[in-house]
Amino acid sequence: MVRTKKEKTGSIYYDKKLKKFRCTYYAIDNDKLVETRKTKSFFTEQEAQDFLTSIECQKGNELYIKNNGIPLNKLIRSITTKKLKANTIKESQYTRVEYNIKNIEKSPISQKNVDDITSEEIQAFLNTLTNYSESTIKKITGLLSQAFSYSLNKGYITKNPMTDIIRPKSKKQEKIVRALTLEEQQKLTNYLMLVPRSNEPFKIAYLLQLYLGLRIGEVLALKTSDIDLYNNLIRVNKTLTIDKNNKIILGDTTKTYAGTREIPIPNFIRSEVISQIKSAENNKDKLLFVDTKNNYMNPQNANRQLKHILKAMNIAGISTHSLRHTYGTRCIEAGMRAVALQRLMGHTDISITLNTYTSVFNKYKENELEKVNQYYMDNDIVKNNLEKLVEDDIYFAKHYFDRRKRILQELFLVEQEALKQRIITLKEYNEKVTILKELSQKDNDNDYICNYEQTTNTIQNEYITGQIINMQKRKEKELEII
Repeated sequence: MVRTKKEKTGSIYYDKKLKKFRCTYYAIDNDKLVETRKTKSFFTEQEAQDFLTSIECQKGNELYIKNNGIPLNKLIRSITTKKLKANTIKESQYTRVEYNIKNIEKSPISQKNVDDITSEEIQAFLNTLTNYSESTIKKITGLLSQAFSYSLNKGYITKNPMTDIIRPKSKKQEKIVRALTLEEQQKLTNYLMLVPRSNEPFKIAYLLQLYLGLRIGEVLALKTSDIDLYNNLIRVNKTLTIDKNNKIILGDTTKTYAGTREIPIPNFIRSEVISQIKSAENNKDKLLFVDTKNNYMNPQNANRQLKHILKAMNIAGISTHSLRHTYGTRCIEAGMRAVALQRLMGHTDISITLNTYTSVFNKYKENELEKVNQYYMDNDIVKNNLEKLVEDDIYFAKHYFDRRKRILQELFLVEQEALKQRIITLKEYNEKVTILKELSQKDNDNDYICNYEQTTNTIQNEYITGQIINMQKRKEKELEII
């Protein structure tokens, strides 16, 4: 809109009656499309000046002139649309963003102009989201941060209200994707290998997830040209996804850039894959999997069918994503390194692999540490006499889990070894053991004290016997000299 009159800049003055600073400014009336004079109150002159500056920055902005202000929800939608047109987000992402925008629009702040929204209002709104998942809260907070950062850069606001916002923590329990146990995996595999493909259309899809670790969208997007039987590989380079209208489409990339990968076909399912290729000759786009109408298969239908199959086997808590998770779990159990698993799973960062399979890695790290300990022993890096200490430590650890007792036990073993090595005298040893027994008595652990007494007596007897033998040897040497 081109103005025919001189720009009006507004002014600031102090209202003695209201005891506030007043800012007069000019804005475009949305209905009449004419410039009208408006007034707003502030507690300080600086606030009034900042507001007037922001108004002057907004002058000439097409969105502001049209709407006489910039409502938060319209700004968020505008930014999201720009990202979609710029191809920085995919249509499937747009659909997920739309879900979170609708959550924001449930709040009154979404209808307010961005320059009228306070940090207190934003915090109050976010605090109402604690019943949502941690992921949803994070994404909604991210959308708000983008909107206000954009507004600050464009001059719609002079201060970002998100700077002191605290993102609330979800009350919702995090959903854990579990893997099939070995027994459960065996049951499902036996069923899939025996059931005719005509009776189970997702048969090969499940096997590819279970033994190649593919996402269900990646499996259902496979074409016959993606199967390299000569090199016995499956090339993963795209996935089924949804557009902004929530319609299933064939994407031209995988979920992440790292998702493009080649995975070997296990020999025991090779014949099944070949059978699927032969049946797909007349399928739409040469896809391996299509529905009865020759359209893309719905991943949700695959998930529902899997649950139906597993219900008959009394297996619960498993989804199609669990099949992929099972593959990752078995790889770790077989000793595969995290960096290799990252590539097979198509994770963008190894931290995703480590975080996803933390419990599995923790379960098997003790075996790996034992290999290191054994290496120390085999190469005499650690003295052989420490083997007894390790054995004693294992014995005590099985019976005493309290940290205090473990510390006392370790101290006792140190003194015991020091006496054996003649680092301390028998007198010093008895003094230190007396102190340790007193500390142990405070825990009322009679069995532990008895063990102290028994071990102490044994050590003392060995020491005294050793001293007598040494004395005899010295006398024999003296006699030889005479």
